[in-house]
Amino acid sequence: MKLLRVLLFALWPVAANAQTIYTAEVDSIIHPVSAQFMIETIERADAENAALVLFTLRTPGGLVDSTRDIVTRMISARTPVVVYVGPSGSRAASAGFIIALAADVTAMAPGTHIGAAHPVSGGGAAMDETTSKKAAEDMAAYARTIAAKRGRNVPLAEQAVLASKAFTEEEAVKATPPLVDLIATSRDDLIEKLDGRTVRRFDGRTTTLRTSSARIVAVEMTLRQRILSSIAHPNIAYILLSLGTLGLTIELWSPGAVLPGVVGGLSLLLAFFALQVLPINYAGLMLMLFGLLLLMLELKVTSYGLLTVGGVVSLIFGSLMLVDTPVPELQLNVGLVVSVVVGFTAIAGFLVRLAVASQKTVPITGAEGLVGEAGEALTPMAAGAVGRLRVHGEVWNATANEPIGSGDRVVVTRVNGLTLTVRKE
Repeated sequence: MKLLRVLLFALWPVAANAQTIYTAEVDSIIHPVSAQFMIETIERADAENAALVLFTLRTPGGLVDSTRDIVTRMISARTPVVVYVGPSGSRAASAGFIIALAADVTAMAPGTHIGAAHPVSGGGAAMDETTSKKAAEDMAAYARTIAAKRGRNVPLAEQAVLASKAFTEEEAVKATPPLVDLIATSRDDLIEKLDGRTVRRFDGRTTTLRTSSARIVAVEMTLRQRILSSIAHPNIAYILLSLGTLGLTIELWSPGAVLPGVVGGLSLLLAFFALQVLPINYAGLMLMLFGLLLLMLELKVTSYGLLTVGGVVSLIFGSLMLVDTPVPELQLNVGLVVSVVVGFTAIAGFLVRLAVASQKTVPITGAEGLVGEAGEALTPMAAGAVGRLRVHGEVWNATANEPIGSGDRVVVTRVNGLTLTVRKE
């Protein structure tokens, strides 16, 4: 009897966790951060022998590499994985479609759709025929093999890739065989419908889900993941990068301003934090930095605008090349790029204008400020001889190329050390 109690006590956590459902929401582009979050959720459920992992998915798409990482972990999970496209009005397009296709159970809320998984070029436009065909065939084969192993509609999965076809929840569930397993109005409705359902795993094993009295454990992103997910959008990262560079430029132009330097440094750190999870083209990044360098040099070097033009061109091309991905949702907004470049150009032009104006300003202090000033001869001066005069309230030695009498008004024409050259006024 004592041995039985020990055994029951040891098995109690397993039995308890077997009635636990881990739920997580993925409402973002599929990138390394969201992939890490989903993979960690599955690993946690596996480690604690949970009954089910339920992902509520809504996404416009994402990166192929991140999608493959998620799918690889899903199909090898010990815990059954359910993907729910919801709530109503949501979608799981492109990469989201492949993830939904790979789940043990896929459900959709009314008024949702999935599909449109055809690869696109880096700018969202059509690729050349050969490249487009290779990318589409590769993704179509991936979708077919997943759909076949999951017992889903292989022709429709292929059409979603090759023909960019999308499907409503009714079209997906009523297809023969179906593309998704069921329709549920909410997460609670889905959990209720899953109770007693027999699921065929990717390796061929079957398991029966028991969800009626399961404990729900909500899994959320860590603080680091939330921050990265918030700023890991190309437009946000681009703005932070631009603000950071602008802040440091102003700080270098006006040392001691402090605020621009602090804001610039913080923005740059956040930008680099975000860029580590985005597919960055380093040639584009270097072009951007080179363009900003040219704009800064314009403040110090007289190039008559050539450095500014080169900086603007470098900024434009670098910005367009910065993010290296075929996903339109991860592309920089062209309007944002133009606005930032125009803004930088206007600021650089304003500073250059100030610099040029300062160089043209006539000196009013020091030796250079004496040229053109009027004074009074204190002693008579023969041509070429040295005399004395008063100018600016100071007494100076002076020479002239003409005779000047004491008390004559004179004008300073040149400064040579401590001797002035003058002429009669």
